[in-house]
Amino acid sequence: MGTGVERDRLLGLVADYVLEHGIAELTLRRLGAAIGTNNRMLLYYFGSKEQLVEQSLMAASARFPLFAAAMRGLDDPGPLQERLERCWAGIAAAENHPFHRLFFEVYGVALHQPGRFDGFLARVGHDWVNLLAAQLRAEGVPDPEAARLGREIVALWRGLQFDLLSTGDAEGVAATHSAAAATFAERCARVAQPAS
Repeated sequence: MGTGVERDRLLGLVADYVLEHGIAELTLRRLGAAIGTNNRMLLYYFGSKEQLVEQSLMAASARFPLFAAAMRGLDDPGPLQERLERCWAGIAAAENHPFHRLFFEVYGVALHQPGRFDGFLARVGHDWVNLLAAQLRAEGVPDPEAARLGREIVALWRGLQFDLLSTGDAEGVAATHSAAAATFAERCARVAQPAS
């Protein structure tokens, strides 16, 4: 696959396109015409339509700095509940909604058409869970409880992202998250073992 300035330029244009139009009716021919290239060049630079969509989703995520930085909030000092709240505030920021819409569209297609976006499914199924589990272990939560709690928190976030997009009730969703974050922090404190 080709690399370099032209590939990066095309990837930026593809990210623009999918953020605005989604992927439901995406064809390489239509995409190429819209961004001033052709389907052969897209295949040359990205290998397949699926690889192009996955890479454009990652490129698009970089345009939403609050979303990209959200998980780094776990490393900040302070009580776990407050750190979970900061993470959620970064995830749920209104400016991230275009990315969330694209994310859920790709996620839905990936689930409905096995084999198309397996790399994407593997990443979204594990990356955040692993980050959260590692943070909880660092705070003394033993495995397998750290892994279970990490998965539960990510499931909560995914559900609340969807709720936020479908209802637009940012205040209600934030209140739900606050209550859940308090419960997660209490559960973690109950099972945490002191550092040796």
